Amino acid sequence: MGSLIMGGGKALEMLEVGPCKDGYQMGFLIGRRFADQIRSRLGSDLILQNQLRPFAQSPQSQPLLQALSSNNQKRFPRYWDELVGMAEGSGVAALDIILINFRKEILPFLPKTGLCSSPTPTVDDTSEDDCSDVLVVSDSMAIAAHNEDANVALVGHTYLIKGALSNGLSFIAYTYAGELPSCAFGVNSHGLAFTLNSVPPSEKEIVAGGIGRNFISRDILEATSIDNALSKIRSSEVSVGHSYNLIETRTRRIVNVETASRNRISVYEVGETPYFRANMYLHLQVPQVQDENSISRQRKAAVLPKSTREDFLAVLGDSEDPKYPIYMTGPTLYTLCTAVIDIDQQTLSIIQGNPQNGEVSHVFDMSSKDFKLL
Repeated sequence: MGSLIMGGGKALEMLEVGPCKDGYQMGFLIGRRFADQIRSRLGSDLILQNQLRPFAQSPQSQPLLQALSSNNQKRFPRYWDELVGMAEGSGVAALDIILINFRKEILPFLPKTGLCSSPTPTVDDTSEDDCSDVLVVSDSMAIAAHNEDANVALVGHTYLIKGALSNGLSFIAYTYAGELPSCAFGVNSHGLAFTLNSVPPSEKEIVAGGIGRNFISRDILEATSIDNALSKIRSSEVSVGHSYNLIETRTRRIVNVETASRNRISVYEVGETPYFRANMYLHLQVPQVQDENSISRQRKAAVLPKSTREDFLAVLGDSEDPKYPIYMTGPTLYTLCTAVIDIDQQTLSIIQGNPQNGEVSHVFDMSSKDFKLL
């Protein structure tokens, strides 16, 4: 069963799927339903075509790809089966699905020469996805507002998965075509929600063949609480770092979690001082790539008012900086949508277009088991 809801001039489609007999069936149904978007995404993804595929054909890629595949399949067999099912349901090569799901774990290990021989300029991966969040838990409001920013090639290549599992859990996940739900944001029927921000540890901090971030975030979709999500994050031997904003409705808590390889983790409890974050480590001490885009967004957000929900949306909609705006409209990076998770209202709102204009395409009731649309 699917539904189509218009907003911001683009339709964001939603598939309701499950309960399924296994992960393969769930992946297969998602792949079959969104085969066009998945094929289109693979056809327009320059990083896949110019970097990942050529590397995967080279002999030196084999130990890395085998380690990633076997370690993640062993750790998360059901999610691995979802990937395989998605490839078969959409009729695309399983290798392509594996490459886009592990792009963050593969790109740092590409040889530094010979990648730009193609006539089409490649996009530097540091600019492939950026996100901005404003978080607060005060007496008057408890909100996580999140811009989902990605490479412009992903415009039109996202959808919502409303999944139901045989154990009674259900979730909604904003999903990139061909990837596990969700490397962006999601909510589940335990009252746990999350938004994600990539962070750029320096190259020597990245461990080859570890657990992929897409698998960890897929696992967090099934977490029962913040503590359970933290134990899922802590127990995974990650390859690359990540930042997780974990939101729990029943305890009215938001925590930011920064991770790096070798089991490094730092947890920051969000309080009444609004907490803005872009794509850099703020509290875990890890050598990181200096990202001018993030530094600029942090600096700009610091001087903008942040006392009401409208202020939060104005921060995320700010496009004053000509080079590094918070709200992005190309040519390389694009804000796909804005998610607002309101703990007190128990809603997940998705806004398409500049959040200052408030074109809400979906409002889900997080207090209802089936996330009914309001």
